[in-house]
Amino acid sequence: MKKYWVKPFVFALFIFLAMVLSGCLFEGEQALEKMDTPHEDVTTEVDPNKDEPTPEGEGESSGDSEQPKESSTVQREIYLMDRHGMIVPRTIELPASAEVAKQSLEYMVKDGPVTELLPNGFQAVLPAGTQILGLNPEADGTLVVDVSQEFKNYDAKDEQKILQAMTYTLTQFDNVKRIKLWINGHEQDVMPVGGTPITNGVSRSDGINIHVGDHTDVINSQAVTVYFPSQNGKEVYHVPVTTRVKKGEDVYSTVVQALLNGPEIGSALLHPFNEGAEVLDANVQNGILSLSFNEALLTGQDLPSLSDAALSSLVMSLTELEDVDSIEVNVDGSELVMSESGEPIVEPVSRGDLTPAESM
Repeated sequence: MKKYWVKPFVFALFIFLAMVLSGCLFEGEQALEKMDTPHEDVTTEVDPNKDEPTPEGEGESSGDSEQPKESSTVQREIYLMDRHGMIVPRTIELPASAEVAKQSLEYMVKDGPVTELLPNGFQAVLPAGTQILGLNPEADGTLVVDVSQEFKNYDAKDEQKILQAMTYTLTQFDNVKRIKLWINGHEQDVMPVGGTPITNGVSRSDGINIHVGDHTDVINSQAVTVYFPSQNGKEVYHVPVTTRVKKGEDVYSTVVQALLNGPEIGSALLHPFNEGAEVLDANVQNGILSLSFNEALLTGQDLPSLSDAALSSLVMSLTELEDVDSIEVNVDGSELVMSESGEPIVEPVSRGDLTPAESM
């Protein structure tokens, strides 16, 4: 009896195992299918460069938060040299980048990527071949700029211009107050060619396109930066000039007076104000600086107006002051001040309100 009972049992057991194994294999195939199916890509926003500073203005980040779109461009302000040898801010359309401070310096290198973008009559200031090796911010607002050995290949006469261009370009970012220079990882106490001391760093307080008269009393004067127009062909742009004026409590009137005095005699800069123009009053409230002038400020006989060049000089110069965001202009005896185009100037004017032709 055992003989006949075992065979059916073994046969049934064989069939059962085959079914189980078949099920396992089927599930295994399903598992492989699941493993081979790719997951949907998930992009996590990663800080690409924690060493980059945050730029001034509208919350734009020079390193962390800006996530550029492919093939997009943005406007950047970099400082170049004009045909008169003066350092001038120019707004240039650059490829969008997460490392805007580093990119700004890279577009200041001679024979670099800026070459095809340079406006006529302007040139880059950093020596050809210079590489930006690193930007390292410090807690006190200092930005350490590490450059390659090629940076040393400049003429001594251009040393101050190179320092000014680098300093003003980088201090447009609101957490950068000054810069320090390293070359190939080594801190520099002086500039490598002319020996300009830079141990404590360089800031905007050191000036740009500096003009100090032969008879200036340095002890009893203070440095201010004002903007005068210059012309390149048909284009009018504005040049920052650091000069010294007598110390006084009313810094606003002092800056305006420096503008009314005009640029250095014999310079390539233009005087945008009429002879006899006077500032009568200046006061600031909530970031708006109200200025009152006499009638000599206006030009034209039929429709006296404030020239675009004069308005730009006032706005660009006075918004350099920390507590001034915009200005409003009043003229004694005039209910409304008209612009050069014949439009009334009824609202305070900020830098952002200036047209490209006026602001450059």
